[in-house]
Amino acid sequence: MHAMQYEITLPADYDMGIIRDRVATRGHLMDAFPGLGVKAYLMRERGGDSPVNQYAPLYLWTGPEGMNSFLRGPGFQGIVQDFGRPEVQHWTGLSYEEGPSSATLPRSATRLRSPVPPSTAPADALGAAVEESRRLAKVAGAVATALAVDPRHWELLHFTLWDHPAPQEAGDRYEVLHLSVPERARLGEARQW
Repeated sequence: MHAMQYEITLPADYDMGIIRDRVATRGHLMDAFPGLGVKAYLMRERGGDSPVNQYAPLYLWTGPEGMNSFLRGPGFQGIVQDFGRPEVQHWTGLSYEEGPSSATLPRSATRLRSPVPPSTAPADALGAAVEESRRLAKVAGAVATALAVDPRHWELLHFTLWDHPAPQEAGDRYEVLHLSVPERARLGEARQW
């Protein structure tokens, strides 16, 4: 599994209805994309708990081939044309777990990025993070949770989809506008730690 995300931060007075319309009319185009486990079309609006207007889709790929195909294809080129070329962040997958609400469409998502402390052995830190991910997957309202690592910067990415408004916890909170899940079942095979 590979996790990937790009963030498009928009002006404070940007009409976020444009993003909602974009996802409503184009989101279905990824519903059968080969190699895509999950694409969560994420958005947050300035005010409340978000300091910015942002469109920030997060992808869980079953392998690098699907990710590479997307990045060279027309969907990503449309993003580049409309918003400029974003920095694409990516992490190696460690685990993916379905939650008790896995049959429900998610309404929100949380993303927590955290460093692995230099004083902690990577194997210990990643093992503990996998256990925390498994615990979180059992929380009422969890649709699914994924854990990934960027070993270049030793950063963990913990991503959870929820069937209700995202809990008030550490990390960024997003509204889920659409969910594409063509190969979601294959992500269960992705426990790599």
